[in-house]
Order: sequence, then structure tokens, then C-alpha cells
Amino acid sequence: MPLADALVALQELTERLRRDCPWDREQTARTIVPHTVEEAYEVAEAALADRPDKLVDELGDLLFQVYFLAQLLAEQGNGSLEEVARNLHDKLVRRHPHVFGSARVESAGAVRHRWERIKRDEEGREGIFHDVPGTLPALLYARKVQRRASAIGFEYPDTAGALSDLDDELRELREALEEVGEPAPEREPHVRLVEELGDVLFASVNVARRLNVDPELALRWMSDRFVERVERAERLAADDGKSFGELGLQEQDRYFDLAKEALR
Repeated sequence: MPLADALVALQELTERLRRDCPWDREQTARTIVPHTVEEAYEVAEAALADRPDKLVDELGDLLFQVYFLAQLLAEQGNGSLEEVARNLHDKLVRRHPHVFGSARVESAGAVRHRWERIKRDEEGREGIFHDVPGTLPALLYARKVQRRASAIGFEYPDTAGALSDLDDELRELREALEEVGEPAPEREPHVRLVEELGDVLFASVNVARRLNVDPELALRWMSDRFVERVERAERLAADDGKSFGELGLQEQDRYFDLAKEALR
């Protein structure tokens, strides 16, 4: 089959690179994983940008990471690409009893809750947050622990409750700011400000989770949009013979609003 031929060819290429390329020979799982994480983010960026051509390319890069890490396992006698694929296949079958068995579910949410329950039973979790990766970016880590809590019913019953909690946390942050004051530039903030702002961020992630929004990707998207708007504002100011960085805030805001309108 064409698919099987392509996958086998990639495996052979991986083995050849590991054998004949000086750089590939020196790599370990620890040195490769940072590249794996980077490739995963590039896949996400291509998908969010709705760039199918880019997504095909980035998925290939990520797939190679899987092949390479599996090759390292094989060399150590601790696994193989075949084992990785078979384990994944069997795991997905077990965790979809509504597809491959007689179980019935009525919604995507029910599928997720059943998935979490099956995972908990399979992994023999010793607690609610057993084996949550500490290496996750903070926003994704927060969402992960919230999902674990949600799996046992410990969460607000609706989005309105999560939004109300966010309002409360913002109020407490304002109160803390009035009490301890703003820190001077480049000075360590008061611990209460750190705690209260942390609560605001955690509550914001909870709202995002309830809305099915990935907070990490949403923040990256908004940051990119901010950059695009400021750069457009800078060009608009330059067209008028002005330096955006030397303008007052009111004038900067005017160009920023013009940029937003131009990009809308």
C-alpha cells in the first residue's frame, strides 16, 4: 500500500540518519525533546492559520520526531516504532467502547468524561492529579489540573459560575493593589499581588476551558494580533512623517485604532 510504503521508507531513512549523520548519532531523548515541543507548536500555528500546505509540512516534521524517539527506544531495547503504534492502537480501542463496544454516549462531553474515567482506571492513579506533567506551559498545566478536578465533579455547574469567580478574583486583585500599592519598576512585587494575579489567571483558564478555548493558543493568537496592529500603527504614523515610539499615548492610541480598523 502507498501509505505503508511511505511509512517504511521514513523508518529506513531514520535508521540511515542515525547511523551515518554525525549530528543524528549524538542525539539523545533529552536533546531531541526540545525540538519535539517546538515542532508541536509549529503544527498548532499552521492549523490555527488555516494553512493546509504548511500543516502538511509541519506534521511531517513532528512525525519525524516520533520516528526518531522510537528509534532511540529500539536502540536501547526499550521499545520500537511498531510497539508505539500497536500500543496506541490498542489504547484508542479500549478508550472508545462506544465505537468498538456496546457502550453508549450521547455527547462529546460524555465521551471526554468516560475517557478520563477509563484513563484513571487503566493508570491506577493514586490521586486526582497523578502523573500530570509538570513540564507543561503554565496555562496548559492549569487547564489539565482543572480537567482532572472536573472529572470527579469538582467544578462550577456552568460557565456563569466560572465567570462570577473570575469577577471575584479581579475584585480581590484590585483590593490588594489598593492595600499594598504598585511595585516600582524592576522591583519584586508584593507576594499578595502575585497570589491574587495568579488567582485571576487560574480563573481565566477555567472560563476558557468552559468555553472550549485553548488558553495557550488563544493568548498566542491575541499576542500575534497585537503585534500586527502595533506594527501597522507604526507604519501609519510613518506615512504621516511621525515616529510612533516618540508620540504621546493619546496619539499612539489614535494610530492603534486606525490600524485595528484597517486590519478588520
